[in-house]
Amino acid sequence: MRSSFATRARVSLGGLPLARTPNHRQQAARRRWMVAGGMLALALASGAIGALTTGRTHPQGSVETGPFSYFPYQ
Repeated sequence: MRSSFATRARVSLGGLPLARTPNHRQQAARRRWMVAGGMLALALASGAIGALTTGRTHPQGSVETGPFSYFPYQ
């Protein structure tokens, strides 16, 4: 005597989405999205920290450097 549940399970085209294990391509795509999201989050966090820590005003008498030099110019 065969179970009707086993027959229906074989006939279904892939089963429930939550019961299926993602295949190799889906796992690789998920990893790529996670790496890209991590890089984006790191870039946003470092940009926010950089924007918060830079001094916006220069005190009187300070010497500024040029855009391509570490040495002060007048």
